[in-house]
Amino acid sequence: MGEFKNKITALRKHHEELLNRKNEPLAWGNGIYEKYKNPIITAEHTPLEWRYDFNEQDNPYLMQRIMMNATLNAGAIKWQGKYVVVVRVEGADRKSFFAVAESPNGVDNFRFWPEPITMPDDVVPATNIYDMRLTAHEDGWIYGVFCAERHDDTCPGDLSAATATAAIARTRDLKTWERLPDLKSKSQQRNVVLHPEFVNGKYAFYTRPQDGFIDAGSGGGIGWALVDDITHAEIVDEKIINARHYHTIMEVKNGEGPHPIKTPQGWLHLAHGVRGCASGLRYVLYMYMTALDDPTRVIAQPGGYFLVPEGDEYIGDVMNVAFSNGWIADEDGRVFIYYASSDTRLHVATSTIDRLVDYCMNTPQDGLTTTASVETIKRLIEKNRSTNKES
Repeated sequence: MGEFKNKITALRKHHEELLNRKNEPLAWGNGIYEKYKNPIITAEHTPLEWRYDFNEQDNPYLMQRIMMNATLNAGAIKWQGKYVVVVRVEGADRKSFFAVAESPNGVDNFRFWPEPITMPDDVVPATNIYDMRLTAHEDGWIYGVFCAERHDDTCPGDLSAATATAAIARTRDLKTWERLPDLKSKSQQRNVVLHPEFVNGKYAFYTRPQDGFIDAGSGGGIGWALVDDITHAEIVDEKIINARHYHTIMEVKNGEGPHPIKTPQGWLHLAHGVRGCASGLRYVLYMYMTALDDPTRVIAQPGGYFLVPEGDEYIGDVMNVAFSNGWIADEDGRVFIYYASSDTRLHVATSTIDRLVDYCMNTPQDGLTTTASVETIKRLIEKNRSTNKES
């Protein structure tokens, strides 16, 4: 009995050291945001009670009875003074579930709430659910929009064939969730985000129409659709507001990340772009802005990527991936960007509203050709020559 208790004591001490580890910004960056030394949440951050049976008679070797594989793609919200993320936790069985973790400062000391979220099923239960976008809507509800994955029964012999729909749930306390019917759409939808305000008296969704579960196909980019009744949400008319382009970071796919942040200059958007390369699909993050009076009208789009996996972030279950579906704009203008690397662990980068707006408004757009890119660089060189002469 003594040895078993000693093992538990050592295990809990090790876990507490991980949870209490202080995070520090990296010394050198790009001036747009600061990345941090450590990931904020990993599979090892999950509560020990979720993984171990602490009954010596049933588990004399103190083995993990339920193993966790990854913590990734978290929605985010400022809630009761805490920085709260709804994490996609993936078990060793490849099933994902949602769990809430909170931090006092947004960059470290994240701790999970005691139990994962019990998410009610839709009429047709999903095999897997993941990647929740959180929106505190002006109607008073907090909505979670996430992907519900099911086997594609039109392909009975193909165990990899799947379908994706946008599932919708809402809550007032992040504990009890009301499941609404899945979003109805003519195409598959994996990346859907609810706009935080009514538009013309209707609910507004950022969409990503796809022909199939993986391939965007004829889906032209990030879409926009208005819905009368969110309790029976159906896309009737959909238009593309942020299109894909050949030989860019969004050649294969692009999709909205978290819901946009409202600023005096316009709506700040964070999105992901996907292109194919020799090692597979490369996911990066990019930004754009839309007009306050018309969230479908793009007013700024910096060329190229905003954030990519670097160093250890490149390694993981799905290599070469940076993905974000959650950020928090604090009252003082600071922005916490929660992103996952390689579908394995969760990180944070911090910036400010002013810096992000400056980045969007003053970074050159992608000219879509090598010639245009070189001319853009030469204009900056010439500007710096003139500045140096004047100084």
